[in-house]
Amino acid sequence: MDSQEVGVWLEECLEAAAASEQPDEVSDEARQNHRSTRNALCAELSLLIQEAVEMKWPFVPEKWQYKEAVSTQDKTNLTDLISPYLPQLMALLKAAILAWEAREALAVVFLVDRLLYWSDESRRLLSITKLLHRRHPGAPVAPQLVIRQARVYLNSGKLHKAEFILSMLIINNGATGSWTYRSESDKLLVQAVSVQVRGLILQKLGLWLEAAELIWASLMGYFALPQPDKKGIGTSLGLFADILVSMNDEDFEALRNNPDVDLSLLGDCPHRLLSAAEAARLAVVYSQYTSLYVLTSVVAQGTCLLSYSFSLACHAPNRRHYLLQAKQAFEVGLLTETEHQPVASQQELHTFLKAAYSLAVVHRWLRLASETELGRATGACREALVLFYDYCRADIQERDGLAADVMRRVGQVKRTLRVEPYPNSDPGSFIPDFYRKGAEERPAKFTPAGFFRLMDRFGDYHKAICESHSAGCAKGYAGGGGGGGEARLCITAMGTTVEPSNWEEGGRDRPGGGPEPPRNEVLPPTAEGSTEGEEELEGEDALGSSWQNVEMHSSTSSSISGSEAYEWVEAAIDTETSEDEGPVKPLAIGGATRPMSRLSLGSSFGSLGWSFGSQSSWERISPVQPPSRSSSRASASGPTPGAKRSAEQLPSTEAPTSFEELETRDSERPAGVSDRETTSRTPERNPACCSCRDPGALAGPEPGKRYLLTERDYHALLAGVCHDCLLKRLQSKETKFILKDHNKAYSGLQLKFSRATGLWTSRETCVYIGEPTGMKGRQRTALWVRFLHQEERLSSYMGKDYQEPKEMQFHLKDVERQMTSQYYVTQFNKKLYEQKMTAQIFYLPSDALLILEAGEIIGCLTVEPYMLGNFVKLTNNTWKKDSRFLATEYGIAFGHFTYLFSERQEVVVDLQGVVTANGKGLTYLTDPQIHSARNPRDPSNLGERGLRYFLDEQHGPECNSVCKDLNLPPMGRRPPL
Repeated sequence: MDSQEVGVWLEECLEAAAASEQPDEVSDEARQNHRSTRNALCAELSLLIQEAVEMKWPFVPEKWQYKEAVSTQDKTNLTDLISPYLPQLMALLKAAILAWEAREALAVVFLVDRLLYWSDESRRLLSITKLLHRRHPGAPVAPQLVIRQARVYLNSGKLHKAEFILSMLIINNGATGSWTYRSESDKLLVQAVSVQVRGLILQKLGLWLEAAELIWASLMGYFALPQPDKKGIGTSLGLFADILVSMNDEDFEALRNNPDVDLSLLGDCPHRLLSAAEAARLAVVYSQYTSLYVLTSVVAQGTCLLSYSFSLACHAPNRRHYLLQAKQAFEVGLLTETEHQPVASQQELHTFLKAAYSLAVVHRWLRLASETELGRATGACREALVLFYDYCRADIQERDGLAADVMRRVGQVKRTLRVEPYPNSDPGSFIPDFYRKGAEERPAKFTPAGFFRLMDRFGDYHKAICESHSAGCAKGYAGGGGGGGEARLCITAMGTTVEPSNWEEGGRDRPGGGPEPPRNEVLPPTAEGSTEGEEELEGEDALGSSWQNVEMHSSTSSSISGSEAYEWVEAAIDTETSEDEGPVKPLAIGGATRPMSRLSLGSSFGSLGWSFGSQSSWERISPVQPPSRSSSRASASGPTPGAKRSAEQLPSTEAPTSFEELETRDSERPAGVSDRETTSRTPERNPACCSCRDPGALAGPEPGKRYLLTERDYHALLAGVCHDCLLKRLQSKETKFILKDHNKAYSGLQLKFSRATGLWTSRETCVYIGEPTGMKGRQRTALWVRFLHQEERLSSYMGKDYQEPKEMQFHLKDVERQMTSQYYVTQFNKKLYEQKMTAQIFYLPSDALLILEAGEIIGCLTVEPYMLGNFVKLTNNTWKKDSRFLATEYGIAFGHFTYLFSERQEVVVDLQGVVTANGKGLTYLTDPQIHSARNPRDPSNLGERGLRYFLDEQHGPECNSVCKDLNLPPMGRRPPL
């Protein structure tokens, strides 16, 4: 399938769908052309199109998908049938559009949807769908296409739009447009798929326990069908494995103790990661007739086994056994395609690359290859990642060549590491015989009643999402759990904004009056799932990107974004640091809110402020679509002694016990601040920390080689080390980092921090550092980043690096702060849910990437998912707040809750991000600050002074309505300093 030809066909169909109004009578030529193109199809395709027109199934089925006994003829895939006939199907789509045969045109779209999604062409196909539905509102649109739109929104970062679509389908029992279901089981299937995609959203948000519950619910739904859906089961098992890898052990125990989750399907596995590996292995067996599903699942299995082999639970004598199993899994994945088979899918290319790089890592630990061979293999992976980066933003005509170049490098890795085929007696299957031995499909006791019982646990949440966006779903929401038969979700409503379009609260006009702020045009690079060039139909709002061009009212114009854009542009609600002691504004009596002269409501949800936390030990991320790669080549700067110190670059102690100690010195303690504010906490031994259990695990480095990682360092970091031990190993007051060599692929370590366990856990990966986005804040620069162990292969990532060289602890502290805030907000959301309040607040996860050359750390970035939306700033870190948003009341209540939850020691402030439904829906916050009496003051922690600001000013002596609805106890007053 030629990508350029597909693009031409889609453009022609798009132009036809967007043509003039319906003629009084369709021409004979158009009718004849339609008949002839339809008659030219083979009998099997004609039958499929007729069944699609008749709404026989909500998702186009594979032949093997619902059969217990699979024959040789069934071991084929829909793509194998459609791909050779795609030119004829595209000709039929155009002919049907011109003949005004909308039902048939939508049936063709339905049929080719999956193939074009994996070929990264969903954007234009969905645009055709919307145009057809506008012109023919009575024509049914398949639920598969409705959910496809939600997936594309998820990949492009429009999480609130995806949530709205999925919640509508779930709460309305799958009702959409004029689609008619053949059976109740078809409705159950649509709900199972919808809840599965919702699980992906929570996975992206770093809410692993909740995501696992939803994925398990979808698994129950697939098993509960009259004929279990093997493809759905395999997909959910693979996703479940991914989530278990990311989850911490505390959440896993909570999941195992959930009475609605029966993990006996996975056997009696003694460890979370082994349960994950078994889930992935079962996923392989269930989906063995589709190469992409096998590739995805075996790579997930290998990743689980590789992670387990370095965990503290795996005894050293057993490590080789699990590494060999991981090696087999990666090899099976690489054998699903040959070097010369065309691959034209972003997800497939990414997963092949991940398998190749991971296999090289396993070979190194097993010592199965020489240093020269390993160098060739990892070098080929880095070259392939550069080409893949280009593929993701290339024009259609360039993609096929780049994909072939990527696969040639993957083939080079296979030859270098001597990957040989395994015995396979079933030519229709993509897995070797040893996978099938002992892997018979285990009986599962799941029923529709059990599925709906588990779904009821989330019913109030889905209903709340629909109600909070009542303006956006007024045409479709029928209310009433699970069912109104008259409820309809119209696909053309999907582009309608679900952001805070209702500025009036109680009849008030939009603050500030006048026109809406300008939408941002700075978008991630073009790729499937991104939004650059996305056709937004009339009446649809294009969401602003996570970067906003802001006009400066000075002689200099600059493009800035996120929280730091506010720090610069909006003086009335800027963020203060402890260095800004200067003249402090007097505290207002009664917490009066200051008026603000300007607030750039059009500013976008940016990645400069974008670090989101979670309580898991592995928060994985979703992929960024980078911009064009320049040919220039900079150089990475490692140690830069003598670099000019900024206000935040404070000296570190010889043996610090926290980041804050590294950044505090007695001479900077403001007058009147008690010793209680700057007393360091006593480090505690963490029983889950490799270094605490074995003090020699992170041995002191050789002189002058502090950042050259030894094999013992790798073992400790891969097993997990606590915050204090990591700092003792990596902190240095002499060495600062800034990465200058962009547009280059590196080896790297992905560092994840868990607030729940207090551990940093690492994973070896390959990283491409793209060029700067052109957006700068006061201290940091944004970069496009892609790395092989991204959580979301089709999504976008952005990295942040400081503009001036900084010590390692500054990057790590950024991540720690986001994770801590996410931990608190997760507990706050539970309180909101208990009180049946519609709002939910999220921080997305943030990771640190250690950039390596020859095993030496030469740089560090923080990375986070890219998300689209309009950015607003609700509060700063002192006394300012914007009461025009109901979201601000929720934010103040969140601070109140945090203060009590932390035993009156901490409060999360400086709230900013994307707000939907004026705060009554989903709010995505970023770049918080935490005032803490537990930790020493630093540039972001104002300590006791900050806590008093919040209590006396932002919150004030009286609780707001949200605090009261949550029944939060009074905060009391701080004791005198």
